[in-house]
Amino acid sequence: MENKDRNLYRLDELSDYKVASNYSDVRGWKIVDADNRTIGKIDNLWVNKDMQRVVYLDVNLDKGLIEDSRNEVHDAIANENGKEFIYKDGDSHIIIPIGSVSINKDTKIVMANNIGYDTFRKTSRYNWQNDFDREYERRVLNSYYPTEQSRLASESNDDTFYKRREFDNY
Repeated sequence: MENKDRNLYRLDELSDYKVASNYSDVRGWKIVDADNRTIGKIDNLWVNKDMQRVVYLDVNLDKGLIEDSRNEVHDAIANENGKEFIYKDGDSHIIIPIGSVSINKDTKIVMANNIGYDTFRKTSRYNWQNDFDREYERRVLNSYYPTEQSRLASESNDDTFYKRREFDNY
């Protein structure tokens, strides 16, 4: 079912889109945190279709990071009563704003400049088979940039939400 309000798409869903020649296609590249600890591999790119640019990296988390947090309770999935419980199998993807990373073309490694391993371990995840909504985006950005929480809550349209340093192109 097509959502007419939908504006974020995985790059592989858009057959008429490709990574511009002056940018690196980082899909399949390793991503590390600020201390060079492995976070995972970049599985896809999330594109804001109206703005015609990449806004998120879709990261398939490393098994080590998943194992480190397996017994923790997170807010990623809630049952009908709103109580928290452990991630389901398959919830192994996170998004990272494109402006939060630097890219080393020589080593083919992407580095999350100011986000540490523990933050990634605690960040809300999603299942790659399902799309996510603005509320998920806010939760993730709040985990990466907690001081921005009040500003994020008030911004709902794409023009204001994605026009911040965290989404500057790489």
